[in-house]
Amino acid sequence: MEILNNTAVLLAAGSGSRLSGAVADKVLWDLAGRAVVRWSADAFATAGVVGRMIVTYRDAPQLSRLEHLLSGLTVPVSYVRGGAQRHDSVRLALGQTRAVAGFAFIHDAARPLIRPDTLRALLDTARRTGNAVLAHRVTDTIKEAPGPEVPEQTALREPPRERLWATETPQVFPAEAILRAYSALDTPVTDDAAAAQSAGISLTLVENPYPNPKLTRPADIPWLEYLAARGH
Repeated sequence: MEILNNTAVLLAAGSGSRLSGAVADKVLWDLAGRAVVRWSADAFATAGVVGRMIVTYRDAPQLSRLEHLLSGLTVPVSYVRGGAQRHDSVRLALGQTRAVAGFAFIHDAARPLIRPDTLRALLDTARRTGNAVLAHRVTDTIKEAPGPEVPEQTALREPPRERLWATETPQVFPAEAILRAYSALDTPVTDDAAAAQSAGISLTLVENPYPNPKLTRPADIPWLEYLAARGH
């Protein structure tokens, strides 16, 4: 069956440094009675879009907690030690999918509110077009500075807002193709779409009508708690 060839890669090895100690480990943090990572894992298990999950971990104590929190899932789970940066962790996890003919759903486990119906929509799009990148339209007016410093008395570029999208996860690609793209990278990337484009892969965006925030900073905590309480 095709679904059994598909893999969910859940990235859980990040340090969470931007949370400034607000929670000890963002993917292990209890959100409305479930660990953040369990929310994502349950969504994949419910959606029925993958035959297995690969979870990256940071160290042995975290691995022990992950194994406990992800026990009892209906989809088999394996674990891979992550790398120093996100792209390293993705490449290491994808290395476990060699010779797999299916799709890889690459997902930041710190986005707990991904919905099963969204996962099914991503798979439908990937089947039709070859890949699927979850994204939402940018509603703010964006200013582009000439460098990373805070600008003063500087001309700022304003790209047309109607053409701007913010990518989310999951991002779905044929496992072999995205592994080749990551293996050929010579500079770091911050998402899988960038890795795919570096290999000449054209992208298909899937607009997400639902909130899918990532737990990154302390201010994200009450927003996630509110969304989880109302059934997001």
